[in-house]
Amino acid sequence: MRRFYVAAAVIGTLVPWLFFGSFFALNGLDINAFILGLFANGAAAGFSADVLISMVVFWVWSWQDAQRQSLQHWWLVLPAGFTVGLSLALPLYLWMREDA
Repeated sequence: MRRFYVAAAVIGTLVPWLFFGSFFALNGLDINAFILGLFANGAAAGFSADVLISMVVFWVWSWQDAQRQSLQHWWLVLPAGFTVGLSLALPLYLWMREDA
């Protein structure tokens, strides 16, 4: 499963950043425009809200699980979630959990 988690983390990083990269190439590092784009219409807002809520639930669950598993590097899911999203943070955490 570790190979699957690594592959999922790589794909989960590359695919979102293809979209993020094109956005930032067109708009520069305009964080306000990026956030407004997340909620540009009902479909985008619903999808964004779903992913953001899922990320918070994942962070809470993984923090508690990491304490039970004695994982020392749980905190890595925080920058993974902020810089890429759940598509990196979740497989990264599951990969780390395989060693526990």
